[in-house]
Amino acid sequence: MSVYDQIKQALQDIVAPEIKAPQIEITRLDEKIDNRFSSLDEKIDTRFISLDGKIDSLRREMIAKIKRLDDKVDYLVKRLMLYPDS
Repeated sequence: MSVYDQIKQALQDIVAPEIKAPQIEITRLDEKIDNRFSSLDEKIDTRFISLDGKIDSLRREMIAKIKRLDDKVDYLVKRLMLYPDS
């Protein structure tokens, strides 16, 4: 084996593992970040589903109240038509 090959092999034996370690760490960090974003996405989705339910509930409640007011107004209009001078 030539001196060049020996130096090349020594560098590969010494440097290659040092280069691999940061790559492995970067991969691990990337996985952690992906997991955190997935968790955050799930939490946000859950909150939006909850908010949608609350908004729908409020919408139904408001529609019911508006309907009751309409009924009262209709009743008052009919009474005023029956007894215009009252």
